Amino acid sequence: MTREFEPDVQPFDLIVIGSGPAGEKAAAKAAVLGKRVALIERSQKSVGGVAVTSLGMVPTKTLRESALYLTGFRKREIYGASVQLEPSAIHSQLSQRTDAVSATMSRAVRDNVARHQIELVAGTATLRPDRHVVVETPRGFRRVLRGEAVLIATGSRPFHPPGIPFDDPDVFDCERVLEIGSTPASVVIVGGGAIGCEHASIFTALGARVTLIDGADRLLGYVDAELSRDLCRIFESMGMDVRLGVQIDRVTRDSDGLVVALDDGSEVRPERLLFASGRSGNTEGLGLEQAGVEVDSRGRIVVDDRYRTTAASIYAAGDVIGPPALASAAMEQGRIAVCDAFGVPGSEAVDAVIPTGVYSIPEIAGVGLTEQEAARQGIDYEIGRGGFSSNARANISGATEGLVKLVFRRDDRTVIGAHILGEVASELIHIGQSAIHHRDTIEYFLDTTFNVPTYAEAYKYAAYDGLQRLAATSTSGALPQS
Repeated sequence: MTREFEPDVQPFDLIVIGSGPAGEKAAAKAAVLGKRVALIERSQKSVGGVAVTSLGMVPTKTLRESALYLTGFRKREIYGASVQLEPSAIHSQLSQRTDAVSATMSRAVRDNVARHQIELVAGTATLRPDRHVVVETPRGFRRVLRGEAVLIATGSRPFHPPGIPFDDPDVFDCERVLEIGSTPASVVIVGGGAIGCEHASIFTALGARVTLIDGADRLLGYVDAELSRDLCRIFESMGMDVRLGVQIDRVTRDSDGLVVALDDGSEVRPERLLFASGRSGNTEGLGLEQAGVEVDSRGRIVVDDRYRTTAASIYAAGDVIGPPALASAAMEQGRIAVCDAFGVPGSEAVDAVIPTGVYSIPEIAGVGLTEQEAARQGIDYEIGRGGFSSNARANISGATEGLVKLVFRRDDRTVIGAHILGEVASELIHIGQSAIHHRDTIEYFLDTTFNVPTYAEAYKYAAYDGLQRLAATSTSGALPQS
């Protein structure tokens, strides 16, 4: 043991650095196991991490719903009317609502921590050898803790590549987007991933002229390619200018404002620029090298399948270790790490069938194999589509864009993938997830009675479509009709 810390050391079974989804759930799991736990967070205002206090999981989704409500975006074409508010008034309401929801969810994290008798420590943590953690508190005090195990769950922050002038008052990253103050007349958004697509559609709903730029040949490269193309088409139908296969060459400013030069030779002159491409692990200043914890070139901590780092009894979970960078996965990673640290039987791995959700307008979600992944794996598969254009609930709501798409094996009709573009896709996807988990065949959706009218009924019609496609290339005779 490092003797210099011994006189002032406070012992804990587990020290968690970071109170986001991974850190909170890991701390709670250890507390349930009867362990003494310290949870360190840099600021008492940041309890809950980026997920609830910055433009992450909760705030971005609140921003989306608030924008839709305040502008009547979904209902404009149905009823021929929409809410008309001054841009500054809209942003004031957006900020107030986002702040209120964030505060509520942060209190929920605090309440959970208190309920489990976890000691919440405010301050900046630095690792030292032998699992000592030095905490510099906001009031200038210094505490030294030692844990039998340490979990690093410090999350991530927006990536700031060289050449993007983030010091310019009109250039923002996704965690500063509400600082824009009012809806700009025009905005360039860099990044065709989840964050970029979400904010591009939100700003479009708010009435801004949006140019969405990404160097890839399609949006959301990890989702089913058909749904990706459909989302791009919907974005363009909303008035968005989507430019794929191009990258920013430089961002400058002249007397008229920002100039965004692209590598295809074109220029865009927006009022604001939002860079929403990539994230970096929050590892600076943690003392990882001194503690023997290895990181990669993007500052992400290297771990094994039990979330053990290269230092004994030091673990890491959540965004700080990189993909999939989902709150749902981070929670389970934290719990698995705790079970491993204390030799407690539990889940051996994070659920292999994790759904993804993008809270754009419209939403897009997926679980299991995409059509492209099934083809790459050499699986003899078929697909079925259930479009919302003929779905009663979708027509009632005016949300007829999109579909439910099922991927299943041809030989035994087992469902291996489900992908949804449309209203509440992030909720509907769990039906498909359950079917994949239980190795259900596509007939499961035919045998299940869905409420009518519901969006979920589209699963049944996707199954009918899939079986009809199968029948068209099969000699087994007719299959059920809707």
